[in-house]
Amino acid sequence: MTDRLTLMQYLLLVLFIGLGVRFWSLQVVQHEQYLRAAENNRIRLIPIPAPRGAILDRHGRVIVDNRPTLSIVLDREELRARGRKPHELVEELIAQGLALDRESVRRRLDTMATQPAYYPVVLKENATPQDVAWVRARQIEYPELDIMEQPQRRYPHGTLLAHVLGYVGEITREQLARPEFRDYRPGDLIGRAGVELVYDRWLRGRDGYRRVVVDSTGHEVGEIERVDPIPGHDIKLTIDLDLQRAAEEQLGGRRGAIVALNPQNGEILALASHPTFDPSLFAQRINTPEGRAEYRALLTDPERPLYNRAIQGIYPTGSTWKIFVAAAALEEGLITPEHSTLPCGRGLQVGNRFVRCLGSHGMPDLHRAIVVSCDGYFYRLGLRLGIDRMERWVRRFGLGQRTGIDLPDEVAGFVPSRALKAKFNPRDPRWRDFDTVIASIGQGSVAISPLQLVRAIGGIAVGGVFHTPHVFKEALGPGGTVYTADRPLIVPLQKRTVEALRSAMWGVVNEGGGTGAAARVEGLDVSGKTGTAQVVTKERAGGAAHLRDHAWFVSFAPRDDPQIAVVVLIENVGFGGRFSAPVARIIYETYKEKYVRASEVVAVVPPASERPSREGAPVVSPSPVALEAARRRSPLEVSNRR
Repeated sequence: MTDRLTLMQYLLLVLFIGLGVRFWSLQVVQHEQYLRAAENNRIRLIPIPAPRGAILDRHGRVIVDNRPTLSIVLDREELRARGRKPHELVEELIAQGLALDRESVRRRLDTMATQPAYYPVVLKENATPQDVAWVRARQIEYPELDIMEQPQRRYPHGTLLAHVLGYVGEITREQLARPEFRDYRPGDLIGRAGVELVYDRWLRGRDGYRRVVVDSTGHEVGEIERVDPIPGHDIKLTIDLDLQRAAEEQLGGRRGAIVALNPQNGEILALASHPTFDPSLFAQRINTPEGRAEYRALLTDPERPLYNRAIQGIYPTGSTWKIFVAAAALEEGLITPEHSTLPCGRGLQVGNRFVRCLGSHGMPDLHRAIVVSCDGYFYRLGLRLGIDRMERWVRRFGLGQRTGIDLPDEVAGFVPSRALKAKFNPRDPRWRDFDTVIASIGQGSVAISPLQLVRAIGGIAVGGVFHTPHVFKEALGPGGTVYTADRPLIVPLQKRTVEALRSAMWGVVNEGGGTGAAARVEGLDVSGKTGTAQVVTKERAGGAAHLRDHAWFVSFAPRDDPQIAVVVLIENVGFGGRFSAPVARIIYETYKEKYVRASEVVAVVPPASERPSREGAPVVSPSPVALEAARRRSPLEVSNRR
């Protein structure tokens, strides 16, 4: 028993001696070897970028999405551990043959200088197979370099809808310093214009990350933690891609804008502005010398392709303004649909000036004066109305004010008033009859956007309900949202006022001598008004191109229950009836093909017995369904009537 115990003691002694020798070897003899190995295994934080939400049209068709790309990234922690400086490394990489854009890399390094070192810096996006092979082949020499997959914004339709969609770009150092961007990090993409900007908080997802262990060559040897990214919400717009394409094709190479909306709820069906641009420039090429040159060309282009003419362009409206003068005169009781005759006189003598009318229309009533666009009639009607009442009414219709569309940088424009003249013409601030006469036909100090015009005409057509135009329909997915019904501006109009204007605008398109006959669409009952806005008083069409008249056509359909309103503006081409009305016809034909069933097609020319009555009526809306729906949704905003 004693011998056995002694043997076990010897064995334990030998075991402990062996362990001691091994510990001594690890901690003393092999200390440097294992220290180097430990130092060469580092923890690296690898971001997993969240895909940005897609943008869809009203039918769910993709307008914007993402594509996977590879980027070359720099691990600044690894670089610091190696005692190297970022800018020196970049110069070395370029000298060694890696195709980097020095300017964009320097800008990113400067932005990241004040950020935690665990944020990697993207040295190059859209890395080519050659770039990837270059980095992989030199992984031992440059362990601070890595290849990372990133989603990149893709605009598969090119320039289509560019002014609505906008574009994305990297967040700036100045934005990072602001509290509202505290959840963003350097290198993040952020909306810069259009829907991408306004709905950035919905489109942007939440990035994930991987915390991994890498060896001295940068190869991953283990994963410590993983947090998956949360994709952004897909957004559905009110836009119809087919109507949008038709609008942009009709503008062609001409400067101008087209807007189609539903006057019953304010949904924008199409919004086109030309010249335009390719949003892909900002997502894919802006960090290359070629992309920056392309961007500089956009900024200096005299055609201003980045300028959204539909909401930022303000123009004299020409004769489309006559609808507002007529509405004001009817509501003020200056005329009635039954008693509205005034002379044309081929114009009007105002002081020592004779302001001419382009035709000789005899003694038209209001209906005929609108159909043939008689200036002489509206000179006289405008003088009866006076500038103060004119200003009051057009402002009640929302003109000279931002519509509130959910796109950035909308311009308010101007409507004629005594105060406006005094402000811009201090040498002759007094308002004169001549100013009123000119304002009565949409010239002088009238300057409004195409969107304002179509919203106002559509609002009158549905009986005085002016909805806020919008392009957002809903954000899809968990936690998403739908468009919240607006609080429309409601201006009570007499039924006979609305019916008289509907009838007259119907006649513009469908009656003999109407100036908008080129917009006629069989079976759709289009109603509209042409306008030719004079740019200068001399050098008319045929002179310098930039001095020619602007061509307008504003319209709605069907006449008695408007579901779509369209405005077409083409700059410096001439008469609205000749150039803009045919464009509107194409938009309506596209709409009819998609949305109007055969059973709903109506005769364009009804019997005389079915023409709208011009008898007097109480102050009610002629579109009770739309008005009552608006009343239920929100408090009324009613202007006081005189």
